[in-house]
Amino acid sequence: MPWNDKLLNSNLDYQSQKQCKTSSFAFYQAVRDLLPVWLLEDMRTTEVFHWEEGGKVSSYSPSEALLYALVHDHQPYAYYLLNKYSKKALDMPSKSFCCCQSSAPHLAMAVRYNRINSLERILKTVKELAENERSLYVNSRGCIHTEGGQTPLHLACELGRLECLTLLLGYGASPSSTDCNGQTPLDTLLQQICQNSSHLCSIRLCLDKLLLFMPDLQFKMRSELLNNSGLWQNLLGENTFQWLVGFCPPTLYVMSMQVLIKAISPEQFPEGLANLPVPHFLKPLNVSVNM
Repeated sequence: MPWNDKLLNSNLDYQSQKQCKTSSFAFYQAVRDLLPVWLLEDMRTTEVFHWEEGGKVSSYSPSEALLYALVHDHQPYAYYLLNKYSKKALDMPSKSFCCCQSSAPHLAMAVRYNRINSLERILKTVKELAENERSLYVNSRGCIHTEGGQTPLHLACELGRLECLTLLLGYGASPSSTDCNGQTPLDTLLQQICQNSSHLCSIRLCLDKLLLFMPDLQFKMRSELLNNSGLWQNLLGENTFQWLVGFCPPTLYVMSMQVLIKAISPEQFPEGLANLPVPHFLKPLNVSVNM
């Protein structure tokens, strides 16, 4: 697509903006149609621009291209961007892509669209960060408008994304993190159970998995469970209910799995699972992601 150099002039007019939008849509379509990586990168770096607030014309950054790759599940392009640009591919996109400037929109996008393999690649890239920086990234709250100020882990719980939840927890997402309303991922799962979610089976599996990472139960809805004990015993089962409200400890199996999980650091995940000194069928996590 030929590009008019006049777009770079400070006096951008309507025609320039229209051409910019046409160029941007052409790139979106190209990623959607899963065109070859070399062609997409040629478009991104030489002939495709997008329009930003204030009349600014910008080329697509690797970070912005990665968002398109996640939406359309263009895995080869996502892998290329992460391999070539590494942490730069996870930089903050411009405001035209994320109005609240969430620091981890790629994680949220991968979870929302259930892009499990791409999520794994992103989390492997995040392992290169320093421990405190990595923790801030995986536990960052998303856009207040599109993600409700939730962390990626909250979103995985809300949508019943079991594989995504497992990967996030394994790579260091905190089960005690809070959203903009002060709710933990456990609160999110309990709300979904109470609402009789259409994906209740996957929600219950997520609850079982999340609790393996929570030797210390921290959540807001404990009083709600106590005040409506009959309802919640029916929804959760007596053993889980008694554990969550503090009337009894978890089962010996759960406590054993919690100890094993603590032995695997985010730096060792998921490879460390293979080294656990227990039979395969007793290992606490099942990560069936194509590496």
